[in-house]
Amino acid sequence: MRIATDIGGTFTDIVTIDEKGQISVNKSNTTPPNFEKGVIDVIKKAQVPAGEVVHFVHGTTVVINALTEKKGAKTALLTTKGFRDIYEIARGNRPDLFNLRFEKSQPFVPRYLRREVEERMDYMGGVVTPLNEADVAKWVEYFKKEGVEAVAVVYLHSYRNEAHERQTVELIKKLWPEVFVTASYEVTREWREYERTSTTVLNSYIKPVASTYVDKLGGELEAIGIGCPKYIMQSNGGTTTFAQAKETPINMVESGPVAGIFGAAMLGRMLGEEKVIGFDIGGTTAKCSLVDGGEVKVTTEYKIDKTAITAGHPIKVPVVDIVEIGNGGGSIAWIDEGKSLRVGPRSAGAFPGPVAYGLGGDAPTTTDANLVVGRLSPKNFERPVDMDKVRGAIKNVVADPFEISVEEGALGIIRIANSNMLNALKLISVRKGYDPREFTLVAFGGGGPMHAAFLARELGIKKVIIPIAAPVFSAWGMLMSDLRQDDVKTFQLSFEHDIFDDLNAEWEALEAKAYEDYAEKGISKDKVRFIRNLDMRYHGQEHTVKIVQDFERMNAANAEEIKAKFHAAHEKEFSFKLEDSGVEIVNLHLVTYGQTEKVAIRELPDETRPDSEIIKETRDVLFEGAGRLATPIYAMEKLYKGVKITGPAIIEEVSSSTIIYPGMDATMDKYGNIVINTEV
Repeated sequence: MRIATDIGGTFTDIVTIDEKGQISVNKSNTTPPNFEKGVIDVIKKAQVPAGEVVHFVHGTTVVINALTEKKGAKTALLTTKGFRDIYEIARGNRPDLFNLRFEKSQPFVPRYLRREVEERMDYMGGVVTPLNEADVAKWVEYFKKEGVEAVAVVYLHSYRNEAHERQTVELIKKLWPEVFVTASYEVTREWREYERTSTTVLNSYIKPVASTYVDKLGGELEAIGIGCPKYIMQSNGGTTTFAQAKETPINMVESGPVAGIFGAAMLGRMLGEEKVIGFDIGGTTAKCSLVDGGEVKVTTEYKIDKTAITAGHPIKVPVVDIVEIGNGGGSIAWIDEGKSLRVGPRSAGAFPGPVAYGLGGDAPTTTDANLVVGRLSPKNFERPVDMDKVRGAIKNVVADPFEISVEEGALGIIRIANSNMLNALKLISVRKGYDPREFTLVAFGGGGPMHAAFLARELGIKKVIIPIAAPVFSAWGMLMSDLRQDDVKTFQLSFEHDIFDDLNAEWEALEAKAYEDYAEKGISKDKVRFIRNLDMRYHGQEHTVKIVQDFERMNAANAEEIKAKFHAAHEKEFSFKLEDSGVEIVNLHLVTYGQTEKVAIRELPDETRPDSEIIKETRDVLFEGAGRLATPIYAMEKLYKGVKITGPAIIEEVSSSTIIYPGMDATMDKYGNIVINTEV
């Protein structure tokens, strides 16, 4: 048996696949701050036979929680003499040029813990000033007295030559073995001093928290008899070992959310859909990402704490290009100072949760609104639902202030939540030059199936896929993922010169190192696959466009092909191209996959059932623009391959409901996915 667990803001999910391809799913409450307890709880709840587990994958929110809640370690920074304040000076970027409320983000390391060391490399990696080890020793003693728990080491131009950083780390570990240390070359070999410093500092900041968590989880799993190889989901859409995750935990910053996006890409390939939009609605957030040509888009421009008035903190490691908003099933409805109704980003979470949970929550949420309009059934909640309390909460907060009925208030909450989600979908499609009508929407999470059909219709998307195990689909995505390693290295070359020998030699060196890394993880050479990416730009430009080099060695002939691809990609990204301008390579980005064994998903048998068996009941459901309609409620577990359902209809399972609007129809494919046709 292969299992995957995923910690969300509200629930911890599990997916299991046995050797016959049979999928089982389950959920339990997330248990902050002891998140590993929720993982063990859901494994026990799913009655997983520990001795039969041969592969374990985990997605976690521990890293992003520690960063956003500022609950990491007391961290210090060692840097090159004269560059102590780069981290605080940061960038002058404003999210909005005319925003007079702009505030600089506060650094994670205060100035008194940022200290300088005498050393210097030039921009080509040559030694200008040797490392002064006495400076390092002096600051180690100072950091000890200040109660520092983690140290970041960032020297100028170490992306070209890490010798001084390596020497410094060795000395710190010798003088102070118990402290957590990160050198910049361990997390990023890409230029831009501020971004590199920020990334290294954040890795050090969360390293003690992440190491403790991974050790505790590993110990708990061993204690219940799960002794198989264990992996953790990374932000780049691949997995890594528990040991590596403890060294570079910053690569787990979006560990959970990206798994669902990767799963959407994999499902798209299975079904012959190369253009998909992955859309995940959980209890706290909604997340979406666009997949074009079957490949998940990865960026190194990720930031945390970026808001309308702050620039945020950059993290220059590969992260799936994802848009996340604070709207989910637990998002709270409230009225702002301008007397407008808002939904989210505040969430009721797992405790006390929506009013319907009966755990003390009194603020109406999207889940409560869906109950009132009939899209969710009180029968599917763990505890008896007090509908009077649910309706009363919406009446007090929404209906009475606007002098409308409770039903209209509930529908208003749903409309605003849909509007927020629609904006997120536009950000990753229309705003980036893609026509959403050319894509298929893959919707998952507890709330994805409920909102997907309406959003697809608004965007002109013709097909929606609700995958099997939709409520826990992110965990399913983990079981479909391979080990992945991203090596990004600044290696500036101009096409105006003879660059081919240098470029080919550098690719060979990067690949040789990747083979060594995977050999240590037990992955044989024949299981390793490479994708070569070039970050390219016009001379004098600031930012780059990523181009795939899909041939072994570059020469004068295929260099012209690469330049043509760059011009086309630049025009798509920025709406113009400069074919007469010089072109240069800035970074080499080698993606290395270590392929793991996977179990094929079992196809459904050929069978049919009468409507009387698959329809649970008929109830009145309130639809936008159509009023209350008598709506058949189908049992998800009773549906069969090829069944066709005409809207209005709801396909119900314990953890989710799929809404099919009037004028739409849906079928179940051979794997158990629901395919909704929005244009009948």
